[in-house]
Amino acid sequence: QVQLVESGGGLVQAGGSLRLSCAASGYIFSINSMAWYRQAPGNERELVATISSSGSTDYADSVKGRFTISRDTAKNTVALEMSSLKLEDTAVYTCKVDVLRRTTWTRAEYWGQGTQVTVHS
Repeated sequence: QVQLVESGGGLVQAGGSLRLSCAASGYIFSINSMAWYRQAPGNERELVATISSSGSTDYADSVKGRFTISRDTAKNTVALEMSSLKLEDTAVYTCKVDVLRRTTWTRAEYWGQGTQVTVHS
């Protein structure tokens, strides 16, 4: 069993910053990749940023230069540092991990419950 817990969301003024964290726990052999998604009401879920097992990163064009994704492999955590926040960044942000599970030796994706980020003027 694998479980994800996100934290760090909240209410922030436009132009401000927030740091989101996601911790994975459970019967994990290794994590292949981690990612952050977001979804605003009425919108499709959007991939915000990814980080691979090698540490390579990729970002949505809308957040490049403002958001930074990072990971701590030993602790099975991923963070998203957000700066210069805009009203359009308001959404529920959700962590996803791709793991190789112990015992069954199978790959699977797990999703967190999400954390709300609200940017106000």
